Amino acid sequence: MRHPPGLGYIVGNEAAERFSYYGMKSILVVFMTTQLVTRGGISDSMSPSEATFWYHIFTMGNYLFPLVGALLADVVWGKYPTIIWLSLVYCLGHFVLALDSTRLGLLVGLSLIAIGAGGIKPCVSAHLGDQYRGEQTARISEGYSLFYIAINMGAFASSLLIPWLLEAYGAHVAFGVPGIFMALATVVFWLGRHRYQRIPPTRWSDYVHDLMQPAKRRALRHLALIFVLVAAFWALFDQMGSSWVLQAERMDRTIMLPLLGEMTILASQIQAINPLLILILTPTFAWWLYPWCERRGLLSLVGRIVVGMILAGVAFGIVALAQYWLVQNIHVSIGWQVLAYVVLTVSEVMVSVTTLELTYTHSPRVSKSFVTSFYLLSIALGNGVAALYNGCLAGVLGGPETVSYFTFFAALPVIASLGAWTVLRTLRAEWQQ
Repeated sequence: MRHPPGLGYIVGNEAAERFSYYGMKSILVVFMTTQLVTRGGISDSMSPSEATFWYHIFTMGNYLFPLVGALLADVVWGKYPTIIWLSLVYCLGHFVLALDSTRLGLLVGLSLIAIGAGGIKPCVSAHLGDQYRGEQTARISEGYSLFYIAINMGAFASSLLIPWLLEAYGAHVAFGVPGIFMALATVVFWLGRHRYQRIPPTRWSDYVHDLMQPAKRRALRHLALIFVLVAAFWALFDQMGSSWVLQAERMDRTIMLPLLGEMTILASQIQAINPLLILILTPTFAWWLYPWCERRGLLSLVGRIVVGMILAGVAFGIVALAQYWLVQNIHVSIGWQVLAYVVLTVSEVMVSVTTLELTYTHSPRVSKSFVTSFYLLSIALGNGVAALYNGCLAGVLGGPETVSYFTFFAALPVIASLGAWTVLRTLRAEWQQ
């Protein structure tokens, strides 16, 4: 029994698209703090707090537009046309970034990328699931495994390559290469157009009718409450590309690698650790740790989320300690951030994957893309918290160059985990009735 004929095109598209997105995103803070210029070519670089603010505003936009993309796919165009049209918008955003190194170019380019990348986000994975029919559904988990591997391989490769291109060849090349990969992603997806199963959009009246069923409205309220609490985790997670990069620039980044010997890595390349760890930890947790815990009555779905959020606070506690040493002008190895990456990635597996599982299992059938977009809104909310802090509170409580900054965010998910524990226990009892 084979996989659907369109699977290879979808997986190839995802690998190239994620390469483009994570590669572009990995250099944003460094670019904004060192290489922004005016129309006259004069330096117009941002402060660390300002760059962190705009980084999280952009990330927030990426997770707001899935709501628009999901509605276009579910009730207007269908998934395939939505992905194609918004991918073209996505390519245009990369094109603008590659050509214009001013604040205006940054604003226009990132806005277009947020619309394109955010809009297709809830559609592509659902489109993959649409391909499996009849007996093929027995292999759908294998298809999603390939899809997930493609995401993280693309992210890993670009997080290593694109920061080096920025250092060696400048912003035009470093932003241009992700643009080429996004164009490639669009072409690969288009080439599979005759091989896809296409699900027509649902009539708006049927869509609303399904959502308005009492049991489904109650499920949506429950999920919305969970999403708000989990936003505390996302307020920390995406700072791997902002405040953690700024901190890494002040650390000793010389490492010793087998066969390669001693080498110094760039601050923005450290982010490659996350997708690499994801490829290792996700199957380890899913196929070994969770089954082992279930046999012993340990670590329920509720427990995974709560423990994961506490671990996110621990990860930020580690970087807060490293920042304390840096402020004291003490030599700090990048190994401390590597440790924090390990803890935060464990947290990601426990919080993100589990919350997504709850989303799929408790959302109405005809609107899973739409409800998934609300899960993505929790990521937007978390980035909104990070942006709000850097835009309004950094001058009072301290920006990303201070210990108080990391301490504040270390405490945030630990406090939220108390609320999550109470809410999730209540909801679990209700769901089991």
